[in-house]
Amino acid sequence: MSDTCYLDWPFFEARHRQLARELEDWAAGHLSGHGSGDVDAQCRALVRELGRGGWLQHAVGDAIDTRAICLLRETLARHEGLADFAFAMQGLGSGAISLQGTREQKDRYLGRVARGEAIAAFALSEPEAGSDVAAMQCSAHIEGDHAVLNGEKTWISNGGIADFYVVFCRTGEAPGARGISAFIVDAGTPGFEIAERIEVIAPHPLARLRFTDCRVPLAQRVGAAGEGFKVAMRTLDVFRTSVAAAALGLARRALDEALKRATTRRMFNQTLADFQLTQAKLAQMATTVDSAALLVYRAAWLRDQGATVTKEAAMAKMAATEGAQQVIDAALQMFGGLGVKSGETVERLYREIRSLRIYEGATEVQQLIIARELLKEATP
Repeated sequence: MSDTCYLDWPFFEARHRQLARELEDWAAGHLSGHGSGDVDAQCRALVRELGRGGWLQHAVGDAIDTRAICLLRETLARHEGLADFAFAMQGLGSGAISLQGTREQKDRYLGRVARGEAIAAFALSEPEAGSDVAAMQCSAHIEGDHAVLNGEKTWISNGGIADFYVVFCRTGEAPGARGISAFIVDAGTPGFEIAERIEVIAPHPLARLRFTDCRVPLAQRVGAAGEGFKVAMRTLDVFRTSVAAAALGLARRALDEALKRATTRRMFNQTLADFQLTQAKLAQMATTVDSAALLVYRAAWLRDQGATVTKEAAMAKMAATEGAQQVIDAALQMFGGLGVKSGETVERLYREIRSLRIYEGATEVQQLIIARELLKEATP
């Protein structure tokens, strides 16, 4: 088990420490047997289990505890990457409804999400609009009491298995990012189809979506007309720090695996840990993990105090994801040829970490955000 002394840091309250202990016990008994086979079925099963365990309730609702979300994602990622994915997407996919949905929308969707009875998805990215959200082309025009959607979305997590999608479309109230609105589109709505399932190196449900004269009641709009960009950014602000926490969980698992390997692998009449080169590498790995943890939980604590954490969340995501990549790579190197064998823990971690450096804002975007915020602070 990973070192948990960080739970004694002043960022946490007693309820957070209890939550972490309870989840650790639950994860040890429930997160096994999802490592192979039909990924869609695995993900559905994990959502149901997380709902039955009561964990999904922390990802939805009017008041999100950022530290709790981060502790949950860190712990789940350390045990099983797909479990972290299943948890995170329930929160991200329904986050716009939690933050700005109507009472009717919340009553219709959030309870089912929290119980694991409905799977949520967040549909923002497009083939030509990833980090540049203002370049969005998917559109919606109003006909009476309906919005009619046309266009595509891609790289949509839970695409193909979700029961509903929060879809962001250009509605034209103003140019650029100010003319975007968000709509809840139920799976099976006429005019909505899964155009392509996308396979990636760390398998999880992912798809390209297509909308062709897809009619959605205006009652399904989340937030006001033309405020979809604000809805999307508010949602991402909640969950961006938790991406860093997931990376931290992967890094902790890699460090655990490296320590076990170093202390048990014998070569040249001693263990791998007896070599100073190994000791130096382990020291660097541990320092990287703790540095990331400090940034992650600083950002989470600040947000829970009501602060704006645009810069701090970006720092946490950049440091944690890039650092985890380095830690996992170092762990794999200690395993030698075994490290690239399919099915080995470090091989799985190596595949799982890579996408975290891209989604919800690539590292380069985080650098731009940090610099922009610094320059704003420095401008008289």
